[in-house]
Amino acid sequence: METKFCQSCGMPLMKEEEFGTNHDGSKNEEYCCYCYKDGAFTQDCTMDQMIEHCAQFVEEFNKDSETPVTKEEAIANMKQYFPTLKRWKA
Repeated sequence: METKFCQSCGMPLMKEEEFGTNHDGSKNEEYCCYCYKDGAFTQDCTMDQMIEHCAQFVEEFNKDSETPVTKEEAIANMKQYFPTLKRWKA
């Protein structure tokens, strides 16, 4: 199965419970449960605010990564990657 990524925060969507939900309670396959619930975004934020929020989890990400990154490297990577996600495309 192809890995899907949240189109708001970039989190890999690996398990059913990680997917967000639509207004009718059905699974939303574009966004994670932390970004999208009941058909709406859970946070009204800018892309830069989302990057700062996600940067808090770099140490947790590094636990499962073969190539750990610093918080600064992660932020630089997100600044390149996030504009390609559906929520942040201009």
